[in-house]
Amino acid sequence: MEPVLRLMQPQVEQRLARACASALREANGDLGQSELAQLGPWLESSCQALAKPVSACLIREASRSGRELGVITELIRGQVGDDSEVVIRRCAAALIGLPAHRGEQLLPQLLERLRQ
Repeated sequence: MEPVLRLMQPQVEQRLARACASALREANGDLGQSELAQLGPWLESSCQALAKPVSACLIREASRSGRELGVITELIRGQVGDDSEVVIRRCAAALIGLPAHRGEQLLPQLLERLRQ
């Protein structure tokens, strides 16, 4: 199933980049409109650069966890469900260098953003 996920990687990257940029804009909400406009290109390029390795990790962890079919189904539906949550937690922990169980404590806000 990994080849199917690889075909969906551009869609995953775009969604991750949008969620990242949205989160960063919201976190910097105390800045004025002109300051946010100046940050815009940097936010977009930084989030796009982050989305590539993260999407690759998500595909890798979906394969390792045996949840490819569930993740594919959730991607097609445009939702983040149970299978995607498990994969996101595993990947976030791996990217940060923490044990997989620590992902449980790190991701509630990210998952909420991805559900939007």
